[in-house]
Amino acid sequence: MKSKDPCKSFACKIQDCLKSHNYQESSCLEAIEDMRNCCKLWGEKSFVCGGFRIETSSKKTDKNIK
Repeated sequence: MKSKDPCKSFACKIQDCLKSHNYQESSCLEAIEDMRNCCKLWGEKSFVCGGFRIETSSKKTDKNIK
Protein backbone atom coordinates (compact mmCIF):
# COMPACT_ATOMS: atom_id res chain seq x y z
CA MET A 1 0.00 0.00 0.00
CA LYS A 2 1.32 3.45 -0.91
CA SER A 3 1.75 5.99 1.83
CA LYS A 4 -0.18 9.26 1.68
CA ASP A 5 1.59 12.11 -0.12
CA PRO A 6 2.55 14.62 2.60
CA CYS A 7 2.09 17.67 0.32
CA LYS A 8 -1.03 16.71 -1.63
CA SER A 9 -3.35 18.78 0.56
CA PHE A 10 -1.21 21.88 -0.11
CA ALA A 11 -1.38 21.28 -3.87
CA CYS A 12 -5.16 21.00 -3.63
CA LYS A 13 -5.34 24.26 -1.68
CA ILE A 14 -3.40 26.02 -4.45
CA GLN A 15 -5.77 24.63 -7.10
CA ASP A 16 -8.83 25.66 -5.10
CA CYS A 17 -7.42 29.13 -4.45
CA LEU A 18 -6.49 29.73 -8.08
CA LYS A 19 -9.91 28.57 -9.27
CA SER A 20 -11.75 30.82 -6.81
CA HIS A 21 -9.55 33.85 -7.68
CA ASN A 22 -9.80 33.60 -11.50
CA TYR A 23 -6.31 32.05 -11.69
CA GLN A 24 -4.59 35.14 -10.30
CA GLU A 25 -1.42 33.75 -8.74
CA SER A 26 -0.90 36.94 -6.72
CA SER A 27 -4.08 36.15 -4.77
CA CYS A 28 -2.75 32.75 -3.70
CA LEU A 29 0.76 33.55 -2.51
CA GLU A 30 0.13 32.17 0.98
CA ALA A 31 -1.05 28.81 -0.40
CA ILE A 32 1.93 28.70 -2.76
CA GLU A 33 4.35 29.47 0.07
CA ASP A 34 2.78 26.71 2.19
CA MET A 35 3.34 24.27 -0.68
CA ARG A 36 6.91 25.50 -1.13
CA ASN A 37 7.62 24.91 2.57
CA CYS A 38 6.13 21.42 2.41
CA CYS A 39 8.25 20.57 -0.64
CA LYS A 40 11.38 21.82 1.10
CA LEU A 41 10.64 19.39 3.90
CA TRP A 42 9.18 16.43 1.98
CA GLY A 43 10.22 16.98 -1.65
CA GLU A 44 11.84 13.58 -2.17
CA LYS A 45 8.87 11.74 -0.65
CA SER A 46 6.15 13.81 -2.32
CA PHE A 47 4.95 13.06 -5.85
CA VAL A 48 3.16 16.42 -6.12
CA CYS A 49 6.42 18.29 -5.53
CA GLY A 50 7.88 16.98 -8.79
CA GLY A 51 8.25 20.00 -11.05
CA PHE A 52 7.24 22.46 -8.34
CA ARG A 53 9.76 25.29 -8.01
CA ILE A 54 10.92 25.42 -4.43
CA GLU A 55 12.88 28.64 -4.70
CA THR A 56 10.98 31.91 -4.83
CA SER A 57 10.66 33.66 -8.17
CA SER A 58 11.98 36.92 -6.73
CA LYS A 59 15.52 35.57 -6.38
CA LYS A 60 18.04 36.88 -8.89
CA THR A 61 20.90 34.81 -10.17
CA ASP A 62 24.35 36.01 -11.19
CA LYS A 63 23.88 34.74 -14.73
CA ASN A 64 21.03 37.25 -15.20
CA ILE A 65 23.35 40.14 -14.37
CA LYS A 66 26.08 41.07 -16.86
